[in-house]
Amino acid sequence: MRLNARIGLRTRLVLAFLLVAAISVVTTAALTYRAARTAVLEQAQDTAVSHFRDQVALTGHTLPATQEELRETCVFLAGTGKPHTWTVFAEYGTLTASSSDRPTSTVLTPELRRSAHATHGSFQRVVKDGKPYLTIGMPTVTVFTVGANTVPTGLVFYAVMPLTAEEGNVQAMVTAARDGAVPALALALVPALLAARSVLRPVRDLRRAAREMGAGRLDTRIEVKGSDELADLAWTFNESAVALERSVAELRAAEARARRFASDVSHELRTPLTGMLAVTEVLDEDAEQLDRDTAAAVRLISTETGKLAVLVEDLMEISRFDARAAELNLDEVDVAETIRKTLHHRHWTDGQVVTDLPDGIRATVDPRRFDIVVANLVGNALRHGARPVTVRLRSDGRRLLMEVADSGPGIHPDVLPHIFDRFYKADAARTRSVGSGLGLAITLENVRLHGGTVHAANRPAGGAVFTVELPLEAAP
Repeated sequence: MRLNARIGLRTRLVLAFLLVAAISVVTTAALTYRAARTAVLEQAQDTAVSHFRDQVALTGHTLPATQEELRETCVFLAGTGKPHTWTVFAEYGTLTASSSDRPTSTVLTPELRRSAHATHGSFQRVVKDGKPYLTIGMPTVTVFTVGANTVPTGLVFYAVMPLTAEEGNVQAMVTAARDGAVPALALALVPALLAARSVLRPVRDLRRAAREMGAGRLDTRIEVKGSDELADLAWTFNESAVALERSVAELRAAEARARRFASDVSHELRTPLTGMLAVTEVLDEDAEQLDRDTAAAVRLISTETGKLAVLVEDLMEISRFDARAAELNLDEVDVAETIRKTLHHRHWTDGQVVTDLPDGIRATVDPRRFDIVVANLVGNALRHGARPVTVRLRSDGRRLLMEVADSGPGIHPDVLPHIFDRFYKADAARTRSVGSGLGLAITLENVRLHGGTVHAANRPAGGAVFTVELPLEAAP
């Protein structure tokens, strides 16, 4: 199983703050170490070189010197060592001597020997076996002069001084800096948390406000504090919220006007349509006695008037749904018997509709609205599908399921998402239709009013199928 690690903004801000603090501490410690080490070592080095040069210059020598004389001089120079005890070595031709029991030293490098013979003195820091040393080579110049220049005598003294104490001091400073870094980072955590809190508070406010606006509270605003980028973001959010609230209010007002217009028009048309339907019924009865052209015109007027009456009734019904004025008049019914009555009243019993309606399934529904649901689905299947149309009824103990399927080519995939839209036409070229274009939309609203669902699909074997799911016990 793959786990996705999620690091919050607060954690990232705190980590970034601590990272900056850690970089600052490490950089400061490194620079401090470098400056302290240089200062400590250079101080010891300058003191030792200067003092050794002075002591060698003050030492008198009778040349040529013997090995014993060289040893005595080495012991004397070693006793004057600053800032630490020296070990002094002397080289004079083939003679060597030292203040220790070793006549030569492995710490002295060939580079130092060459430099000491060629100049007025040299020094070098050397690490031997992990230990630091300061080595100094100082030639003696005496008696012989050529013009204004002194001539080296060939006698060179070397001083070897361990720098263990200085290195220890430097390491102590490094340890102190390292030990101080942990408390410093711990202290840095406090301002990091405070900074993260101050930065995230506007973000949390923005998230809360966005959630409230998503829930429909368009009057939500954010309190603006300060004048930074987050304050600008809050200002922008508030301005956008004001514009959105204004636009939604305008849309709602326009929608309300449109609904009111449709409702008013439907009511105004209903009265004259009632009279027109009564007249067309009389004309239909006398159509057989009229000449052929007049009879055709009478039947056309009667048919179109009936369509207009259906459209007006559907508009009034959809207006009631839009106004939240639709109500349920619930009653416990035998669902199979109710469906049979719907089919019988509309004369869909001549084999064009096949039923699979087991008896004994009882549900609490609004009989009138359930009749509309069945009639609209079956009528839609007969108009736009192919016969026979099959009506099936099932129940799982909690919900009843009704399927209305036709034997036609099915519904085009592009049409399926819009099948319950008002006045939606799958064929844009089709301007006239037997229905009002509101039948499926009214079906959807009636099913929702019962707390159920309805959806359309295509069967694998061909044909469209509409499935209605309703609770057996409708909410009051």
